[in-house]
Amino acid sequence: GRPVLFVPSLVNGARVLDLTKDRGLLGWLRRHGHRPFLVDWGAPGEVELEFSLDDYICRRLSSALDAVQDRVGAQGTGRPALVGYCMGGNLALALALRRQDELSGLALLATPWDFHAGGQQWPVIEALAPGLDNLLQGFGALPVDILQALFAALDPGLAQRKFRHFATLDPDSAEAAHFVALEDWVNDGVPLAAQVARDCLLGWYGDNNPASGQWRVDGRIVDPAGLRLAVLAAIPENDRIVPAASAQALADAISHAEVIRPAAGHIGMVVGRRGKTGLWQPLSCWLRGLDP
Repeated sequence: GRPVLFVPSLVNGARVLDLTKDRGLLGWLRRHGHRPFLVDWGAPGEVELEFSLDDYICRRLSSALDAVQDRVGAQGTGRPALVGYCMGGNLALALALRRQDELSGLALLATPWDFHAGGQQWPVIEALAPGLDNLLQGFGALPVDILQALFAALDPGLAQRKFRHFATLDPDSAEAAHFVALEDWVNDGVPLAAQVARDCLLGWYGDNNPASGQWRVDGRIVDPAGLRLAVLAAIPENDRIVPAASAQALADAISHAEVIRPAAGHIGMVVGRRGKTGLWQPLSCWLRGLDP
């Protein structure tokens, strides 16, 4: 099948995209004739702790695309497609603009663009900003606990609601097993390299660099209007992490983007019970329709 390179966020583990046999997007795509590859960033080591977004995009992600191309070789399966999830969509977009002649399409799943649209994330981060440099200097990275606190602040009552529901489940049921797998993933985040934290929290959320045309990678403005590739934008209707207005701003900046709106949340779109009809199947159909 056509090679498809999936790019997850830097702040959560990659396995949400292939969580379990029954709720694994990549496994399902493979069984339906595609050839998915998954970038697993892992936690930043000694080298990555010095990385900026430019390093992740121009060095690591570009090299991952090289590896996919080397792996598929001359098998005639077509140019790879690129799929980015959440922050991974921003990274994928920046890479696609650099190497779009080598790609067949770009899918952006719940990818933020206008960081001042539709949500309340910035006031939370604004409170953190004055002490951010001291925090980064002390830890050498943005710790997982801080990241988890930022996510929790988006919906302070979520944990109570989730675990009250969990208490009603049969412990031996498939639904209970799925809940545990998902919670293990949610609570297995990774720290964010210091410069990447500055780029994202201050540059993206603070100054809204992407939507204002000020985000540069390797000196070039990341301008989605420059895409010639086929583009699919999946914008979940009930997303608390990336408000629909933020993701819609990216779709609006790409005149030919095809938009789907799964009736789900940020994570439910990928692993929820309605993920197959809301995202998996439409994504599969879109991939099949790409030019070689």
